[in-house]
Amino acid sequence: MAILQILEFPDPRLRKIAAPVTVFDDKLEVLIDDMLETMYEAKGIGLAATQVNVHKRLLVIDVSEEKDSPQVFINPNFEVIEDELSEYDEGCLSVPGFYETVSRPKGIQVTAQDKKGDTFKIEAQGILATCIQHEIDHLEGKLFVDYLSALKRNRIRGKLEKEHKKSA
Repeated sequence: MAILQILEFPDPRLRKIAAPVTVFDDKLEVLIDDMLETMYEAKGIGLAATQVNVHKRLLVIDVSEEKDSPQVFINPNFEVIEDELSEYDEGCLSVPGFYETVSRPKGIQVTAQDKKGDTFKIEAQGILATCIQHEIDHLEGKLFVDYLSALKRNRIRGKLEKEHKKSA
């Protein structure tokens, strides 16, 4: 397994829309394992393939306290089943060090495929629903900062660009 490089905002590759996964093979399983290892190493609860510069519709999540319940969603889509909104202070491995309140539907039904290509459906509430929606946004080229005011988004962009220049 390998730790993958996580792209950081405002990298334009984070805006690329992911293509559907069509081949379910050993290479896909290696990518999933690498993404999980990368997510755990970075202390995240979710990671989309777009964030590691792989533009496929794949995401991994683990919202468990013990970090022992990884979930894999390939070609995920969701429907809102509970219109009431939940607010969470969202962070993102691609926007390190920033947390902002984002409102998202409280309950969703997700249809996706597992690593073998079999389709499954789950209902998700709370932090799992929020995390799935956040990661699916990545597959669409969208970041949580897009839900913020232009002023906040530009302030975050400026701070991260400054950090990137320091570390270059």
